[in-house]
Amino acid sequence: MKIPFALSVLALVLLGGATAQAQPDGPRQLGGAPSVPTAPRPRPVPAPRQLDSTPVAPPDSTRRATITAPLSAPMPSAPPAPAAPVYAPAPAGQLPGGSLRPTRFQVGLKNGLVYSANDVETKNPLFGHSYLLLDGQRKFELAEVGFYEDETGHYVRTTLPNSSREATLRREKTGRISLYSITTTQYSSPGGFGYPGYGYGYGGYGMGGFGYPYGGYRTVKTEYFSKDNGPIQNLTSSNLLMATRDNAGAQQLLFDSRRYQHITTASYVVGGGLLVAGLLQTLSPTRAGISPLTFAALPVLLIPVVLQSKQAANQRQAIALYNATQ
Repeated sequence: MKIPFALSVLALVLLGGATAQAQPDGPRQLGGAPSVPTAPRPRPVPAPRQLDSTPVAPPDSTRRATITAPLSAPMPSAPPAPAAPVYAPAPAGQLPGGSLRPTRFQVGLKNGLVYSANDVETKNPLFGHSYLLLDGQRKFELAEVGFYEDETGHYVRTTLPNSSREATLRREKTGRISLYSITTTQYSSPGGFGYPGYGYGYGGYGMGGFGYPYGGYRTVKTEYFSKDNGPIQNLTSSNLLMATRDNAGAQQLLFDSRRYQHITTASYVVGGGLLVAGLLQTLSPTRAGISPLTFAALPVLLIPVVLQSKQAANQRQAIALYNATQ
């Protein structure tokens, strides 16, 4: 009796296991091909996150897009309003405007000190040394002054070429080549050479006074130059040719100036010789009247009057050209 009961229990267990295994399969038609079970869908595996990367937030689909309109050009600012005038009428009995003025002039001493002043006067007493008077109070002798300024220009104190004498030169033009001049008064004895309104000095030209046949005083303006603030030199074509060797245009002008100088010198020699010979013939007791040589000397002596102005013009043009191209 126990054996059939055990067999029945074993049969139930086997039938239950077969039924449990057949549950996932769908209903199968009779006589049809057996169905292949579908493969399970793989689960998405998230990508490994890097430690150094920054998490990016997902885009916000609900955020509305912002449309950026182009900025308009800035409006031009209005010009500043002019300053309002100040009402400052002049008191009765007084001139309009102030009577004060800023410091205008400078005086430099040879020891390096520089003084500023509103007024600078040059005093030349009859006895004693010449001196400068600043604002009517401070006094400096010219021997201790290196340069000074006043209402007439800029002046320097320096020694002249080939001389140990110190003189006061007025600055005429500034640049790599600066021009300086000194004006003196000379006496021309009767019978000397020269013509009214002209005189000649070494390194420059004079104007004013009378020469032949009159005697008197004449003003002679002698000119000098300085290159790169160096020592003073005589204003001659030869010296300028040495100073402007690096400028072909200035050299050509100075060659013409030197040619005018040679012609001037020859005119003085020839004209002077004719004039002396004419005077000797005129004063001869055996001759009546003025010798023709005297009249022949006059046009020859007028040649330097014309060429001196051309020579000076060429020199100044060469200096201006040199200063402009450096």
